Amino acid sequence: MECVLVATHLNVRAGECLKVKGKILPEAKQFAVNVGKDDSNLSLHFNPRFDCYGEVNVIVCNSMEDGLWGTEERDTDLPFQPGDKTEICISLDTTELRVKLAGDKEITFPNRLGLENIEYLSVVGNFAVKAIKFS
Repeated sequence: MECVLVATHLNVRAGECLKVKGKILPEAKQFAVNVGKDDSNLSLHFNPRFDCYGEVNVIVCNSMEDGLWGTEERDTDLPFQPGDKTEICISLDTTELRVKLAGDKEITFPNRLGLENIEYLSVVGNFAVKAIKFS
């Protein structure tokens, strides 16, 4: 099942948190949470892969500017698994984005686009969104 959620015209400012709550589907291979200006300009592509694209239990992060992908960064400490309920909290400042995950895990990723707010959110893949919250 490929779940898709897209939200535009957001105004999540530096220091605020964009929370995505939901459930990773039991048969999940991967999902992605994307934030940025629009679908061609992403400050963060957050992509946990359970068994996808030849990779197992890795989080891939990247950015996209004018439709072109940047350099991927990987983290092999995956704090959740298929079937889990989870919450992902993304916040940004002028230099980086912070992704807070279950079990006090935090990933930082450079704010390569230099965006000062998040206007766009999409969630794709094997993740069923239950709630979105801004704080």
